[in-house]
Amino acid sequence: MSDAQHPHKQRTGLNRLWHATAYSLAGLRAGWGEKAFRLEAMLGAPLLVLALWLGRSWVEVAMLAGSVMLVLITELLNSGIEAAIDRIGPELHDLSKRAKDMGSAAVLLSLLLCGAVWAAALYQRFSHG
Repeated sequence: MSDAQHPHKQRTGLNRLWHATAYSLAGLRAGWGEKAFRLEAMLGAPLLVLALWLGRSWVEVAMLAGSVMLVLITELLNSGIEAAIDRIGPELHDLSKRAKDMGSAAVLLSLLLCGAVWAAALYQRFSHG
């Protein structure tokens, strides 16, 4: 079936936006069903609030909050990759492993970036030098 014939692609305007929002919310609900996303979201929520206090400018707040959001975004994408691979089948395959490992590496890099941004902000805020 071509995109032109697909009913979801024929929507326009507010109808398309309404359905896209519903799909996004369904994706967040699906993400909440993943233990890693749930843990990162629960740890990230207080950090988002703390970013408002720790950041001394809107840029700092955006960097702190953005680094937390990047972890959540990356985790959702990683879960999507894993779901697509698992849909193909349960058998082990080098390409499936590679895709899952790369998704996991992306999450690790986002976590390292988040940790570095927060460590730098905390150091700057509390260093007495």
